[in-house]
Amino acid sequence: MNHVIDILKRVSAILANDHFVGTSGRHFDTYINKDALYPHTKETSEVGKMFAEKYQDLEIDVVAAPALGGIILSQWTAYYLSELKGKEILGIYAEKKDGVLQFTRGYGEHLKNKNVLVIEDLTTTGGSLKKVIDCVKQAGGNVVAASVMVNRDPQLVNAETLGAPFFPLAELVIESYEATDCPLCKNNVPVNTKIGHGKKFVESKR
Repeated sequence: MNHVIDILKRVSAILANDHFVGTSGRHFDTYINKDALYPHTKETSEVGKMFAEKYQDLEIDVVAAPALGGIILSQWTAYYLSELKGKEILGIYAEKKDGVLQFTRGYGEHLKNKNVLVIEDLTTTGGSLKKVIDCVKQAGGNVVAASVMVNRDPQLVNAETLGAPFFPLAELVIESYEATDCPLCKNNVPVNTKIGHGKKFVESKR
């Protein structure tokens, strides 16, 4: 269950006891820096293999994920699923165009009447994952499952909120706060501006 946590620790991707701002704008004291994983192709491939092994018993035709980090994971997961199942599993991704997450480049055409596994590297609120799930459904695909490397908030991110069967590779509960309620802000703990979205947050306050 926690093997993915071991991999993230191995590449120094789990940072604790600091003040971070995530993509969603929420604040937290522990950050999983997925960008520290991707330069390490062996470890990244291991994570893809873990996704594939977890879902090898499901009928899957396509692995879909949101850009950017999801592109890498969807490719590795589809690669290993193809090996395990002895048939080609496609790996595609959705990206933002005109501010909306959607399947571009003709990728949506691979989804009609297909069984789709939707994955994401990390999620705080589940927003991107939910958008990809909705995009798959709009394109006529059947979402058989959704997953992330690490679910940091099981109360916010679960099968009910996502509208699809959801099984993360691991859970590492990290409490997050709206900026207005953030105890780190109230205690004047400096925001980390090098990792995450802290720089943007600090600049917005000037």
